[in-house]
Amino acid sequence: MKASILIIEDEPAIVDAMQYVLEEEGFATIVRSTGSEVPMLLEREDISLIVLDIGLPDISGLELIKLIRPRFDVPVIFLTARSSEIDRVLGLELGGDDYVVKPFSPRELAARVKAILRRTGQRHQETQPAAAPSSAIWRVDADRRQIFYHGVGLELSRYEYNLLGVLLHSPGRVFTREHLMRLAWEEPDASMERTVDAHIKNIRAKLKAIAPDDEAIVTHRGVGYALHERS
Repeated sequence: MKASILIIEDEPAIVDAMQYVLEEEGFATIVRSTGSEVPMLLEREDISLIVLDIGLPDISGLELIKLIRPRFDVPVIFLTARSSEIDRVLGLELGGDDYVVKPFSPRELAARVKAILRRTGQRHQETQPAAAPSSAIWRVDADRRQIFYHGVGLELSRYEYNLLGVLLHSPGRVFTREHLMRLAWEEPDASMERTVDAHIKNIRAKLKAIAPDDEAIVTHRGVGYALHERS
């Protein structure tokens, strides 16, 4: 059975290019030019992944993901014509899995779609923080994919959970961005190292909201990231 890709985009030329390439790659596609009916569509259709334009005519893609993410765990790739970092980071923070900045190659988009669909069913053993030791600061509930920080449950996206899980396994160990991508993403070549930075930024913000004075994640400039050994 073909995986169904829901394209939510109001520019016909972009839709035509995406549809052509995705269907050539063996996917079924469903297209909508507005976001208002998407929650109802997700209830009745088996959607494998959503390609979501941020600048829709009726509702922002960022607002739409706020509506659908609590109810549906379908992966989302954002399309954006905006180059500002805040739009990209906000999209990831709200539960997006990746983003593509217009103009883009439909072939690159198809590669990202395939990579994300492979990731959703496959995880490298090291990305699972089940064996991470509990402490006064951290607790992991692997069955529920939940991480607690200072007794407070963190609201983490799929890849934020995977990244933090990797760091929790080895406090003090410095991981390069490339290494983190290899451990937290099943197909790291389809992602960019900047995506790791955006997810780490999101995680830090959530940790700071709980313990403002703690620096749980340490940046090693020019190298990568580590979990503070005291954590």
